[in-house]
Amino acid sequence: FYVGCTDGLLEFPYDPAATAINSTGKKIVSLPAGGYNNHWTRNVIANADGTKLYISVGSGSNVAEHGLDNEIRRANILEVNPDGSGEKIYAAGLRNPVGMDWAPGSGTLWTAVNERDGLGDDLVPDYITSVKEGAFYGWPFSYYGQNEDPRMKEKMNKDLVSKAIKPDVPVGNHTASLGIKFYNQKTFPAKYHSGAFVSQHGSWNRSQFTGYKVIFVPFQNGKPSGAPEDFLTGFFPNGSTEDVYGRPVGLAVLSEGSLLVSDDASNTIWKVSAAK
Repeated sequence: FYVGCTDGLLEFPYDPAATAINSTGKKIVSLPAGGYNNHWTRNVIANADGTKLYISVGSGSNVAEHGLDNEIRRANILEVNPDGSGEKIYAAGLRNPVGMDWAPGSGTLWTAVNERDGLGDDLVPDYITSVKEGAFYGWPFSYYGQNEDPRMKEKMNKDLVSKAIKPDVPVGNHTASLGIKFYNQKTFPAKYHSGAFVSQHGSWNRSQFTGYKVIFVPFQNGKPSGAPEDFLTGFFPNGSTEDVYGRPVGLAVLSEGSLLVSDDASNTIWKVSAAK
């Protein structure tokens, strides 16, 4: 199995009976370490037949303020072979792609992306989007398609902006949406089947805080079919930073149909099950 670390992708021997990692692992891909304001996470997912791995790597800055040379291999989803060879940029211009999953029905890769700061409370929305091979999603030159970032005026790449793809689903401004997981079981009510859960870690630089919850986006035939709606709330009941009870991060669906939510504020893994 594989673990995405800030400076590389590690491979470990898999033992289904093990409850702890007892080896140091083998680094099969070196990655640019660290990043802007927690863009140090590295997620990894395999395709259905296990022939390719996809690694999400966030930007090293907000909007390339340290220069574009600092962003080589960043703000991308990388594709590699299972042994770490054959690296290529699968998709670019994704400021901080974090969670990834495959949409039931279409088999399309989706990711949750944290967009840029510094343009006010109401720009720019974080989003979830399908990921098209070879596509460019705007960062750092434009946001949410071809809306040019005024801070990039002197470095603007008009050609890339003209190719920038508009993301599929906005999920709120500065919500720090991290995880995405499609519901591929049947124990939840039918409306949740094949839809996407998205974990929102919560804003840190907005005058009115937002996020701090898990939302749900309905899907039909592998495509979004409705607006995002709240699913798991109560982590931030009074709207002040002193009263944060939890900050959702990662998501997983168990084979028996329950949803797991990791929370790095209370150091808890929450389990959500269907009522019996």
